[in-house]
This record gives sequence, C-alpha cells and structure tokens, in this order.
Amino acid sequence: MDHPDYFRPGADAIDAFRFQFGGHDYTRLLLRDALPGELDTINALIGRAVYSWELPERMKRISLPVYQYRAGDLEFMRLVVAEDPDGGIVGVAAWELAGARDAPRGQSALLLHGIFVEPQLHRCGIGSRLLGAAVQAAANEYYDGLVARAQSGAVPFFEALGFDLLPLETDSDYPYRVWYPTRRY
Repeated sequence: MDHPDYFRPGADAIDAFRFQFGGHDYTRLLLRDALPGELDTINALIGRAVYSWELPERMKRISLPVYQYRAGDLEFMRLVVAEDPDGGIVGVAAWELAGARDAPRGQSALLLHGIFVEPQLHRCGIGSRLLGAAVQAAANEYYDGLVARAQSGAVPFFEALGFDLLPLETDSDYPYRVWYPTRRY
C-alpha cells in the first residue's frame, strides 16, 4: 500500500538505488514530510552528521547551529525525513525556493539546503534517495531545476548523480554551486 507522502523518483529524477545494510533493506525507506515534533531528533541526527565531516572540531562546533532547524523554518522550507523499516529517522533533506543569486541566470529553482544521513549509514543510498525526492519536488512544482551550495567534498557526490558544477559568474558567487535541470527544452 502506498503512503500519500511516499516519494518515488520518476523517470525525470534520480533513480533510487538498491542496497542492503545491517540486515535492513533501505530501498524500503519511507520518505515523508518532517513533523514539527521531530525537530529535536532531526537536529540530533544533523549534529552526528556534521561531527563526522573532515573539518577541524572548532569549525564543526561553530557551524552546527547554522545547519540545524527551528519550528519557524517549516513555514518556508520543506523538510523530508527518511524513515527506516523500524520507524527510526536515518536521514533528512531540506529545500526552499531559490533566490535569483543561487539559480543559474534566468532559471527558476528550488535550493537544496542540506542532506544529512546517520554517519554509520553513509554510502548506503539514503542521501541519493533524499536527493531524488528534492529533484522530483522541483520537477513536480515546474521549476527549471534544483540547485545546491555544496561543500567542496560533496561535489563528487552530486556530479556522480548527474549534477553540473556551475561556473562562477561573479566574484561573490558561492564557489561550489551544483545544478540539476528538471526541465529539458
């Protein structure tokens, strides 16, 4: 039975990967909108994810609050969680309407704010499934694409899934903007 909030990336989105980890079939993840009461759980997951990054400890500590979400963020951002077969939240993605400075010139887009996955479940396809949901949301809402301001170490992840690294147009552009077009002309 399909859940109404279950995202299945379509032909124009990134295909879901098949994988197994720890006895769980993570192809059976439920992707659904986050609930306001889950923000503490989501922010704890984000903390674990950020602390797994290859950055100096001070940078992790300083940057963590920027990545965490508050109830007010749900008014303009969409947060989608990946729930494992046991009901635990193992990943989260967030996106919002992109501003003109983020999207390629003349394009409408959703801006991916972040994808965070439990560190022990990295490279199991959960982030790819969440990214597929964001791409599908951009396509379903008739945007030209999905843009993200990636960390330099995440660019290969995006490129492997069909995203293009955008060229710098001005000196003030974010250096690692990646783009996935959802509309083909």
